[in-house]
Amino acid sequence: MINSTPNTGNIKTSIFYINDYHGKTINMERAVAASNDFDYRAKVKYKDTDSLKLSSGDIMLGEDVHINKAAVLFQNFINITASAVGNHEHDIANNASEVLPLIKFNMLANNLKINPRNPWSKLIKSSTIQEVNGHKYGIIGTTPVDLFTRSKVSNLSKDISVDNERQTLEDIQIEIDKLKKQGINKIILLSHLGRTMDKTIAQKTSGLDVILGGHSHDFIKDVKRGENLFYNKNGEPVVITQADKDGSHFGILNLEFDSNGVIKKVQNNIGDTSDFRRNMPVKYIFDKLFTNNKILGTINSAPNEPDHYLISANPHGYFIADCMKKDLDADIALIQAANIRGFFEKGQLDQRTLSDILPFKNKLYKVNYSEKDIVDAIKFAAKNSFTKPDNKPGIFYASGLKYEISSAGDVQSISIVGKGGKEYSVDINNPRQDKYYSTIINDYCAQGNDNFTMLNKPQKIVKKYDFDATKCVENIVSKNSSGIDIKDDGRIKING
Repeated sequence: MINSTPNTGNIKTSIFYINDYHGKTINMERAVAASNDFDYRAKVKYKDTDSLKLSSGDIMLGEDVHINKAAVLFQNFINITASAVGNHEHDIANNASEVLPLIKFNMLANNLKINPRNPWSKLIKSSTIQEVNGHKYGIIGTTPVDLFTRSKVSNLSKDISVDNERQTLEDIQIEIDKLKKQGINKIILLSHLGRTMDKTIAQKTSGLDVILGGHSHDFIKDVKRGENLFYNKNGEPVVITQADKDGSHFGILNLEFDSNGVIKKVQNNIGDTSDFRRNMPVKYIFDKLFTNNKILGTINSAPNEPDHYLISANPHGYFIADCMKKDLDADIALIQAANIRGFFEKGQLDQRTLSDILPFKNKLYKVNYSEKDIVDAIKFAAKNSFTKPDNKPGIFYASGLKYEISSAGDVQSISIVGKGGKEYSVDINNPRQDKYYSTIINDYCAQGNDNFTMLNKPQKIVKKYDFDATKCVENIVSKNSSGIDIKDDGRIKING
């Protein structure tokens, strides 16, 4: 906490902030209850405090129009006034006409260049000014500089471009200066750039007070110098926040500004959405959105969700891969860890819960990949996921093969599991280029996104399906009248 001498002229501010909810509608319902609690406290206990509600993006996710409508309505319900444009907000390219008109808050991305003919152009701004109790706040937004490696390139309009890191830094300073010329001295950046770049922005700009972050899925508690408290070019404090991912948390940032807009006191609180019950009126509305929410079957048992889902063995992922392989009759099935945004629980499984677990609607392909293609993809995913700060793109969960990885991301062994469970060891240093396996994989990976260039083999595509992995899970679960037991069979081992 930054301390100051008593000053009755200081301005108290409390910000309820969210980031990276990734279309998790059940956690949105819980967050509505948390937001209502925040509003009650602001109205009854903290009448002398300015209250703001802000989002740092990626509240939407995937191509399911129902999920993205729910994400917009959620932000409307809790009175979000401004949001950064995350990479997953761009997922709505195919249903923008249905989703965009619902948005009642400011969408901000000052490093995004959009052709006027694009439907986004009339909605997205560089910044906005919000006035609360006579005090003005300047709010700027950014979209990820790595947007085109984090989204389906084919779904992004040719009318859109994003400035690089250097230019984005300049964009932010230019916008800060514009706001300051209008007499605004309390300025907030809604960043979907990731924590590493946020740290740079905090120290290489002047006039910025708060960075509400996203994109790198960091869980930033409290305020610590050198971690999320930095000083700008003028020696004034800048606070960075980020509240995890998938709607598991929300943040409340309490601030006290002096008359010059300099932070004198700060407190950063992180709340757990699981501490709140689902808001029933919002649940009712969301249930109406998902009109065909039928019960699919029963999960008899399932383990807990792994702590670090991008780089952990995950039986939930194995089960999904097994459903893909079995339902579509292939040798192998591969699914990225990042595609799975939830976990199965004991009890009845309905379609809405399954959509929460698999929110992306990436269509499936059957591709004849060579042994080398598969080995290269597993190696690439493992090495990058274990060595990059954000653990992206995430390892592959698989059916029809097993493998071991070191904690440094080095693949140590791979074996193919054939019919009858017989295993065949693969020479990972010299994989065969003349041995092929029919492989189920989604179109995102098959198109070479996330730099999986070795998987971009259009000439090897056997079949394109008009559905995603949820269809495979639905088919397998619904046919199993005795229920499903999800277990860790050790097919992926992480050593060290």
